[in-house]
Amino acid sequence: MDPLFMLALLITGAAVGAVSGMLGVGGCFIMIPVQYYVLVASGIDPTIAIRVSFGTNLLVVLPTAVSGAFRHNKKGAVLWRQAITLGVVGAASGFFGAFVASQLPGAILKVIFGSAILLGSLRMTTAKPLRVEGEVNQNMAAYVFWGIVLGFVTGLIGIGGGVLVVPVMVIFLNFHMHEAVGSSTAMMIFTSLGGALSYMILGLGVAGLPEFSIGYVNLLQWVLLAGTSIPMAQVGAHIAHKINAKALKWIFIVVMIYMALKMIGVFDLLGLPI
Repeated sequence: MDPLFMLALLITGAAVGAVSGMLGVGGCFIMIPVQYYVLVASGIDPTIAIRVSFGTNLLVVLPTAVSGAFRHNKKGAVLWRQAITLGVVGAASGFFGAFVASQLPGAILKVIFGSAILLGSLRMTTAKPLRVEGEVNQNMAAYVFWGIVLGFVTGLIGIGGGVLVVPVMVIFLNFHMHEAVGSSTAMMIFTSLGGALSYMILGLGVAGLPEFSIGYVNLLQWVLLAGTSIPMAQVGAHIAHKINAKALKWIFIVVMIYMALKMIGVFDLLGLPI
């Protein structure tokens, strides 16, 4: 791999770790576009590149989520029963999403990925005010339902799930923003593990994979990204508890919208170099 590409992945990993710890997301909306462009620039077929980006991203999310969840748990912001239910159900459902992704062209997967993130950000923008009083939804059937839905999407577009589950927790399950961020980080431990294993299995024997790959997971990219994201997740989680919940929400929304438009290709169509 070109040294410049390696440096780009190291910097991306650091940014992803900070964002993951701060916003309770896997950082997929930063990581996947960078991974994809590095692979394509290295001569990998675009369809293979997007699948490898999805699979590798999920494996990077795993240790980053463990690191971030540990920090959030110390702050009392992880609701483990809800997070584990969402995570275990989501991990099982994620295999089917990964199977569908392995059958779709790369161009379609890019648009689906960007559109899902954009819809999540727009829904957060129009959501009801953040909860101040009241209890978190205790109906576990609701968590099973959302686990199935979010797990499938996790497998389909290669994300840990936080970028979508935080809005779901806040809007539909009555979580406080800090509870949603912390619990989402814990949930991603399960969904990212299940998704990464799915992409490994479904990519075995596929021609045209980059070197050092197990199925659709590239170990070289994983080492570079995870090496900087894990320590930075601790920093991001610490920052999250210093920020007002409403400010945290809007940081989350702005980053989501930017990366969604970037992946869909809107900036390229407009000729904007951003």
